[in-house]
Amino acid sequence: MSEKQDRKAASTPAHQTSSEIDDGTRVFFDQARTVHASGTLGASGTDAVDAEKSKSAKPHYHGHRQRLRDRFIKGGATALADYELLELMLCMAMTRGDVKPLAKSLITQFGSFANVLAARPEDLKTAKGLGEAGIAAIKIAEASALHLSRERAMELPVIASWEQLIDYCRARIGHLKNEELHLLFLDRKNRLIADECHQRGTVDHTPVYPREVIKRALELHASALILVHNHPSGDATPSKGDIDMTRKIVDAAKAMDITVHDHIIISRAGYNSFKTLGLI
Repeated sequence: MSEKQDRKAASTPAHQTSSEIDDGTRVFFDQARTVHASGTLGASGTDAVDAEKSKSAKPHYHGHRQRLRDRFIKGGATALADYELLELMLCMAMTRGDVKPLAKSLITQFGSFANVLAARPEDLKTAKGLGEAGIAAIKIAEASALHLSRERAMELPVIASWEQLIDYCRARIGHLKNEELHLLFLDRKNRLIADECHQRGTVDHTPVYPREVIKRALELHASALILVHNHPSGDATPSKGDIDMTRKIVDAAKAMDITVHDHIIISRAGYNSFKTLGLI
């Protein structure tokens, strides 16, 4: 080989095929893609783990409703505090979220569990966080309590089941904000025929007409009646107007052979009986 050919061979690099160049290039870019892909996959994997943790994370009140139900079923209403009983009631209407704060705020706003049940729908609407479903649940509970106490009061002669009668009257009008006069009409066996609201407003300012009371008793074929009204002030002491009105009705009833067994005044604090006080 000539010197010229030797120099040419030495200066000329070894021939690389196009496939070898492509392979090298492919390796470089493949590595770059791998690094980039692994970083992306790592982020995606982290996001997926975070998402999974988020799904598995449970609110602080998780299982609370079931525990309340279990305690109530096993121990009844006495196993729960008032706010818990109200909370359980609201759970039936409000299927999601923690309703304990709402139950506590309702009792604070209205003063007691009984006052919440007796509250007017328009007053309940002022409670923050309480919607129509919750209001309906509360009023259904009140209606159920009234029906139950009424049925119990009707099971036996009213005179023989005095405590049940008082419980019924308390549930019926004990927590009302306005005064109402109710007439309980009884048959010959002193069983309850009807409970009707005769008037709203204090008897001192709204006249009660004895003839209207007796007329209604005759329409119902009642043999006796009991007058019941509430004092929203909390003081169950009879007023002079209460006493005068009662005596007029008693006198009118005697003329028609109808007995007035009693006049009961109900308040949040308790009750008073005209018969016990010697006023009838």
